[in-house]
Amino acid sequence: MRLRPARSMRYISSQAWARYSIKKPRKNYVKALPHTSLLVFNMGKDAGAFDTIATLSSNQYVQIRSNALEAARQVANKHLERELPGNYFMKVLTYPHSVVREKKMAMGAGADRISKGMTLSFGKASMVAARIKKNQNVFIVKVKADKTNVAKEALKRASSKLSGTYKINIERKVAA
Repeated sequence: MRLRPARSMRYISSQAWARYSIKKPRKNYVKALPHTSLLVFNMGKDAGAFDTIATLSSNQYVQIRSNALEAARQVANKHLERELPGNYFMKVLTYPHSVVREKKMAMGAGADRISKGMTLSFGKASMVAARIKKNQNVFIVKVKADKTNVAKEALKRASSKLSGTYKINIERKVAA
């Protein structure tokens, strides 16, 4: 079964459903935790003398699935690696921990006789998502001052893969 569109779960309408305990498995609300698509959080070299920090922050409360975060990370990292090979540091600042439930429905002709609809539906755990607050940073990129445009373009490309609206903030460190 294919993925549902992001518009069906991007807005935060209820409390988070994320109780998964390793120490007390009988106390779990979530019986089987879905895997996350996002596995790499730090890219580039952190040891450089970077004097500019670019951040991508959200303008609204939004819920982003882990596969969307992974797609945004890949497109930003690919642009940075092509333009500045090894002269940047990028970090994903959010972790998808909120479990998203989905009620699987039968589709097609005659499906109304098989399923009972959405009455008292709770659904099964299907994917994980990150809940982003307003003005919360999602990505951070460190570069040198003359390469700010490259970092800005990378974050712009990343924001096109995510639901919601985002702003790019540039902060320059003053050398003392």
